[in-house]
Formats: sequence, structure tokens, C-alpha cells
Amino acid sequence: MPEVDRYRPEDQRGIEALYRRIFGADEAAASRLRWDWQYRRNPNNPNGAPLLWVVREGPTIIGHYAAMPVKLSLGGTEIDAAWGTDAMVAPERQRQGLGEELFRIWDRAVGASLGLGLPESSRQLLQKMRWPEVPPVFGLVKPLTRRAFRQPQWPMPINRVISAVTLPIVRVAARVRPLRAEVEPIRRFDSTFTELWERVAPRFALAVRRDAPYLNWKYIEPPHVRYSVAALKGENRYEGYAIYRHAQEPRGRVTLLIDFLADTSDDLGFKTLLRWVDAEARQADSDKIRCYAVHAGFRRLMRQSGYFQVRQPLALAVKINARDVPAGFYKDTDSWHITLGDSDQDR
Repeated sequence: MPEVDRYRPEDQRGIEALYRRIFGADEAAASRLRWDWQYRRNPNNPNGAPLLWVVREGPTIIGHYAAMPVKLSLGGTEIDAAWGTDAMVAPERQRQGLGEELFRIWDRAVGASLGLGLPESSRQLLQKMRWPEVPPVFGLVKPLTRRAFRQPQWPMPINRVISAVTLPIVRVAARVRPLRAEVEPIRRFDSTFTELWERVAPRFALAVRRDAPYLNWKYIEPPHVRYSVAALKGENRYEGYAIYRHAQEPRGRVTLLIDFLADTSDDLGFKTLLRWVDAEARQADSDKIRCYAVHAGFRRLMRQSGYFQVRQPLALAVKINARDVPAGFYKDTDSWHITLGDSDQDR
């Protein structure tokens, strides 16, 4: 009979073989590149060990579930939590309850279970398990050039018409605005960013702890992607940051605003960070800026800065196990802070 157990180092070759079977050689190679960073070097690992489970059938690995541990702040009170990331079961053993068993074991092991960008199969499984329903994370886009609204699935003649029709909107949204505070690029997060987190954490009903060790691991040390970081300077301390990168897409170039943090009452400071990213995007010849955000205050300031909500949201799953939450907690997410940088969505 299959046996579910915690990961052991000798399981690694069997996991890689299963990954190749399910996702192909290219995805397996990409997973190997980031695996050690993502799982073994995570500063939130309980007892320093990766939070992974495997399904063994004799000497063979036929299933695997990986979780990314984080500290989750609920209005300033922290609990242990984990993002569910890589879940897989051998094709010939699917639809036999192994995936559900892995999900239940993960859920029982953590103070809060989190999922972002879930595929349809995972969403259906969580519905079957009667997880709370949570609104998705909607995307926002700021157009910078007439190519911003082009879609790869549309023929080029249609894209040209869309570009011409939307050009007046683009010109208004993309107008240049001056910086109103001091911003500087940085290469590493120091202890002052932990102090920043401690100041702003109580303002969020739900957010992953964004202290210096986490930020360095998540955005400075990954081997598979390179980020730029801009820090908002105040008097003798930092007041916020923005993390972004530039990427080429089929119909143009995009700047991805991956993560950000500022005091929710500092409208001027947050808008200054957005204007810095605007300037960086123009310098990189991007056609648009794209980000995902939940917090209603940040989204309001982004709309004031020329961002538009777009379709294709990221599915979000949240289940708090370590404490009771108020009625309506899962429905009202306006004071939650979740971005594309959470979980492992940006690969």
C-alpha cells in the first residue's frame, strides 16, 4: 500500500524522476535550478528542514507535495503558515485519493494553509474538502505605449485597431509625474526593513511577514530570476520598497511589479514608489506595467496613478487553522496584503 511520509534526502532522485514524467524535461530542469533555494534555504523552515511530503510505494516515489513555509501576520499576531506549491501524483495513480490525502496532511501540519494561482483541479479539490471561499487576486495594468493592449491571440490587424482606439487613454494614463520623495536602488535588505515591517504589520488583517531575512531570501538570492529593488527613504529610515523586473512577452515588453510595502496611510510615499517604477519601465522600453494586489488602499492609489483592473485573476486559497477568525474574515479581503511575489507564482 502507498505510504505518505516526510521527505528524506535520499528521495530526491525519485522526486526528480516523477517531475520529469509529469511536467517534462524542461520544467524538471527549471525546478532543479530553484529547488535548493526554494525549499532547503527557506529561512522559515521548521527545524531547518524542508516542508515536503512524498508518497512511497515500495522503493518508488509516486506522489509529492511541497510547501513553502512563511510567518503569517493576522493584524500583527503571527502564526506559522505555508504556501502549497508543487503537487503531483504519478499519472497511473491519479484519481485514487492520493492528492486529497497529501492536501489533508499539509493542512493539518501548519497553522494556516495558503495557495495562490491554483489550477482548476486543485480548486475543485479544495471545494470538495469544504475550504473557505476567498475572492481571487485581481491584476492591474498601467499602459505606457500604444502596444500595451495588444493580445497574442488576436490577429495583428485587430491589434492595430485596438492600439489606435486606446491611444488617447494611454496618453492620459502614462503621463509623466515627478517624484515627490527620495527613492534609491538597493542591493540588499538590512535590519531597517525588519523595523519597517514591525511598524506596518498591524495595519494588515492578513499578510506574510516581510522582514529582512525573508526579503533577502525571496528577492535577492533566487538563482532563477533577477529583481530590481527601490527603497523609499524617510528621515533616518526606510519607509517602503518596490520590487520589479522587466520581461519580454509575445506582443511586447512588460515590467512586472512583483512586491511592494509601505504604510497604508502614506499616499505620497507609495505613489512615489509607483512613479519610480514608471520611470524604470520607460527606461526599459516596456509597453506596460503589470501587478497583482489585494489591499483596497493600495489598489485605490494605483488606479489614481493610471492602473486599470484586468481579467484573469489569480485564484487564492486561505484556511486559518491555528486560531478562530471572525465571521466574514474570508469574504472581506480589503485589508489583506498579497502580491505576485507571494507563493512561487513568479518563476
